[in-house]
Amino acid sequence: MKLWKKLSLMTVTVLMAAMAASGMAVIYRSTQYNQEKTLEGCEQQLSAAAYALGKELEYGPLEGYSEATRNSYVNYLIKKIGAEKYILVQDGKVICNLTAFELKKPEDERWNRPEGYSIIQKRGNQYIIVAGKQVPAVGKEQYRLFLVQDISELYEDMKAQALFNLAVFAGAALLSLVLIFLMTQTILHPLRKLQQAARDISEGKLTSRVDVHTKDEIGVVAKAFNRMAERIEDQVTELSQVSERRRQMLGSLAHELKTPMTSIIGYSDSLLHVNLREEQKERALQHIREECSRLERLSSKLLSLMGMYENDSIFMEDTSMKELFERVARLEEHHLQKKKLTLIWSCDMENRKVDRDLIESLLVNLIDNSAKASKEGGQIFLEGEKDRIRVRDQGCGIPEDEISRVTEAFYMVDKARSRKAGGCGLGLALASRIALLHGAELHVESKLGKGTEVSIIFRQ
Repeated sequence: MKLWKKLSLMTVTVLMAAMAASGMAVIYRSTQYNQEKTLEGCEQQLSAAAYALGKELEYGPLEGYSEATRNSYVNYLIKKIGAEKYILVQDGKVICNLTAFELKKPEDERWNRPEGYSIIQKRGNQYIIVAGKQVPAVGKEQYRLFLVQDISELYEDMKAQALFNLAVFAGAALLSLVLIFLMTQTILHPLRKLQQAARDISEGKLTSRVDVHTKDEIGVVAKAFNRMAERIEDQVTELSQVSERRRQMLGSLAHELKTPMTSIIGYSDSLLHVNLREEQKERALQHIREECSRLERLSSKLLSLMGMYENDSIFMEDTSMKELFERVARLEEHHLQKKKLTLIWSCDMENRKVDRDLIESLLVNLIDNSAKASKEGGQIFLEGEKDRIRVRDQGCGIPEDEISRVTEAFYMVDKARSRKAGGCGLGLALASRIALLHGAELHVESKLGKGTEVSIIFRQ
């Protein structure tokens, strides 16, 4: 059963029970009140009649008359004071009964009370009130006057009132049911919004929110739900970013491993297929060893750079930039010779505190990008002065409207050429991050058909 039905049913049940209890209490109290007032009225009427009858009998000419004469006189007095409602008893015997009822046990002592006594009796469908009182001071004889009256009409009125109250109760219950249903629907409307928002989020619509502005408990729950939804959205976004960083890490590893692997393969092929002198063999093996060591260090540094591990493997040390340039030129020599390209380098920079392997990787990336953009026989320039490093080529250049995007991960200006050359759009993205790690920034200038210049500007 739905919540609104439960609430409506429970509220109507409680309300009907309360109304029924209060209605019964009102009817009961009204019945009691009417009975009390009726008895009180009859007792007052009886007292007045008994007093009047006592005065008449006290001063009336009853002495010396026969019993028949006295009875006739008494009947006359009874008719005079109350018509057909009274019974007169003398010394426990009924001497006058003008009612349609028979008085049982007139000698009962309860009728001897000076204040009188009254009861209500039910006979079939009739309700009869019987009130008795001793007639005050009438010589030696003891007279009791009884008032007998049919009050069935009073009970009929009370019954009609009870039926009317029952009809009012039924109408009120029906009206309450309709109003409670409407009010429950209105009150629970925010909960339906909350349910819909929860369903949307479960279906992946993380931007869904509950538009509830009430200040009651439902409003508090709605605000808490919205905060929870925002937190979930933030966490999902963060997980997506982590996943993207891992994807970039794998791409970066593949990109960075390519150059040393190419050198290792090249030197290995030379050792296997070319008849080299001992000195050349030693030099090739030394290059292979250096490249393998570089691969080991580079993989650790790339993992650190991509946020997979702590940065304690990144080591800043005072480095001769000229020696670093010379090593990069030596590393790229074999690769550039295959494309018939020439690297021209110069360095007037002082020693700087950098991570040697990462800066080396940055420069190799920039030179590789220039090599991909250059034609056979072209020249690539690597220049260092003061706080700036420049890598310049005479290649195809970059369109002006795409320069701002070249440092985005996986973005490639010429996708067909980049894939053919084995690129994946991570070179400049990785270079930019390495520069940022060293407190530097990457600046790209390019013109179509004239070449590209990439500058690393150190700010500290």
